Amino acid sequence: MKEKLIINADGCYQLAEQKAADYFKLLSVQLKEKDDVVNLTKDIQTWKQKHIHTYSLFSFLSRRKGKRDFSEYQRYIQWLDASGKLDNYLDRSISYIFMRDLGKALDAPDTQERIRKVVADFKRYLTQSDKGNTIETFHMAALYRLAQKEGIESTIIWVMDKIKTVSANIPRGMDVDEAQRKLIKIIAGVLMHELEEMSNDLAPEDRSEKLDTAIRLGYSYGLTYPLIDDLLDSNVLSDEEKASYSDLIRTAIVTGNVPELDVWTGKNAELIYYIHGELRDAFAYIKTHQRPETLHSFFEQSYVFFRSQEIDRVKDLSNTDYSNEELYIPIILKSASSRLIVRSVISAEEDDGFEDRTFYYGIYNQLADDFADMFDDLKAGAVTPYTYYLTHHEKRKDLINPFELYWTVISHLIHHVYHSDKQACEVMLDRAINGLKRFKEKKGTKTYNEVMEIFASFNPTFNRLIQQMVQKADDVDFFDKLLRDHIITTLKKDRKEQEEFLETAETVRIQINTLLHLPNSNEDPSIKAPLLDAANYSLEGDGKRLRPMMTWFMGVHEYGLDETAIVPLLKSLEYMHTASLIFDDLPSQDNASIRRGRPTLHEVYNTANAELTGLFLTQKAYEEQASLTSFDSETVLHLIRYSSQMTADMCRGQAMDLDSKGKQLTLEQLNTMCFYKTGMAFEASLIMPAILAGKGEIEALKTFAYHAGIAFQIKDDLLDVEGDLELLGKAPMKDMANNRATFVSILGVDGARRAMWEHYCLASEVLQELPQPITFLKHFLNYLVNRDH
Repeated sequence: MKEKLIINADGCYQLAEQKAADYFKLLSVQLKEKDDVVNLTKDIQTWKQKHIHTYSLFSFLSRRKGKRDFSEYQRYIQWLDASGKLDNYLDRSISYIFMRDLGKALDAPDTQERIRKVVADFKRYLTQSDKGNTIETFHMAALYRLAQKEGIESTIIWVMDKIKTVSANIPRGMDVDEAQRKLIKIIAGVLMHELEEMSNDLAPEDRSEKLDTAIRLGYSYGLTYPLIDDLLDSNVLSDEEKASYSDLIRTAIVTGNVPELDVWTGKNAELIYYIHGELRDAFAYIKTHQRPETLHSFFEQSYVFFRSQEIDRVKDLSNTDYSNEELYIPIILKSASSRLIVRSVISAEEDDGFEDRTFYYGIYNQLADDFADMFDDLKAGAVTPYTYYLTHHEKRKDLINPFELYWTVISHLIHHVYHSDKQACEVMLDRAINGLKRFKEKKGTKTYNEVMEIFASFNPTFNRLIQQMVQKADDVDFFDKLLRDHIITTLKKDRKEQEEFLETAETVRIQINTLLHLPNSNEDPSIKAPLLDAANYSLEGDGKRLRPMMTWFMGVHEYGLDETAIVPLLKSLEYMHTASLIFDDLPSQDNASIRRGRPTLHEVYNTANAELTGLFLTQKAYEEQASLTSFDSETVLHLIRYSSQMTADMCRGQAMDLDSKGKQLTLEQLNTMCFYKTGMAFEASLIMPAILAGKGEIEALKTFAYHAGIAFQIKDDLLDVEGDLELLGKAPMKDMANNRATFVSILGVDGARRAMWEHYCLASEVLQELPQPITFLKHFLNYLVNRDH
């Protein structure tokens, strides 16, 4: 059955196209009349008085010595604050965001007051590190703490899980980090719009609800960038798949309903099924939260954006016949509609001033981005005004120079859209000069000069003035650029570290597996063979080997201990852990039938042999610890005493667990029991190598282990109700069957998840107290809460 159309796709696009054509015609006239260059020259002459300074030799050298690299995010913020530049830096940065993202006029008194408040609040937040808060600003722990203040912890957990899942599904041939950045940026943009629309006298619960909705709407809209635009721009899909996928998106927009996906015949079926499901849910969420009077506008803006992207996407750089209108009108449309959609997503009231400013502003931002990306676009064969001009300007003298048009747009915005407002002029010129400085720094002086020779030759006098500003002007950098670079750097660094962590962890796990086998001794094999066979059966299970792995990373990787010297300690930890699992699985305790994907030991060797094997492995663990002959005897005795105490305390934890069956525990009781059962084993794995290395950070490691251990146990409880048997290697819902108190039974699934992230935050904050950062513990903690088994 054919779906009913809810918008006239061709009609709405033609109306938007005509508006864009009129704007382009206006800009073309201004460019030919050259009045923009005269106006801009006067503007720059005034502007440069604040940005070009004369320094004495002493102050110049001091300035060079004190200034921090832009790439050092926190240090650069600290330098700005110490040098008295942070207020102006944030003022121009926030003003720019109010212009670009929120469509505000900077001469409006209420906007000026709002900017002052945001600057003051943001400065206070950024400078918290001076008071001891040094957690990475965009670390999950910092985001979660912010969410707690707004009462949206569950929302942040949800969206971070969603972003993680999207990232895991980005195929080869696409940039995962860039996809994450764009998604985060859109969520932040929608959130900013909601905050600006929000009344100051909202009740806290109403404010939390609105923020929750904005984040979910931002995610739902933001998905279109990696999963539609970037995917169609890439070479992941075949031409046939791209056509089918585009038809699906178009149908969804013009009918308001996502078509069912029966059979996908291309090679990327699994990817498309995932995307279809995710976009279908996102589409439904946006529709549900639209007001009837804004729903039509949302779909029209969405179609204009989609269609303008589609027109640009099929252009061929080798085609010599594109007119100026064909090159510029689609980018006016897509750059304006992409931001107009954000406002319609949150069902904001109509605002003609916002719509006009956003429409006229869009091409400025797009031309700036296309300039910065021109060589990447050229390499990809993409048609933009810059790549097309670079390729064809020598034979096509009628082509409009995009760099010249860029300055015409700036002049038009300053004098016709923002009515010669001084702050608007200041911010736009700051931004323009900053863009050129960044390009020059990134590509090098030689390439920059070659580019300027091609694009800036339209007015030599004006070009000399621009280049003088690029060379000498100061205080033109922006926070959003610093943040963009910081996010990309952080995402790439974290991804690289995480990959190295997982790779090393797997290598260490395999090495540990080769160490664990217990050989037959020279004694009578008829006496010990069944016991050894049972022990080796348990040790050969596909365990994670977390405890010896933690000890290896801390001992070898962090403390520099000899890898061979600590082998006995690694073996002892896994022997002890395996013994505890054998006891846990017994019919008198958990009565488990599956462990590590295989029948439990008592199911194979009977209960009596299982009990003896547990005792045997416990004693083997102490035997191994006594074999740490490369270390001072007093140190080894200290380690064994500590190990004995930990083992006794773990037994207490298991006794608490057994006693709790059928009882309703308090959260405090459950935390204590889980620390004794799980946290102490983590603690021992961290403290023992510290004892051998003579390190003094024992208390911080103990606190970290306490919170990491509880976070680990909560994740286990969540997996017990949500996990997959094949991945877990044991039957889910076991705790419920045993009538045992868990974090899920006490707090519910959502409450347990919040508690897990609270302990994650507390463990993360402890890491900041260590004398030296321990990267392993950061990634280990991330692994604990993000694992699926």
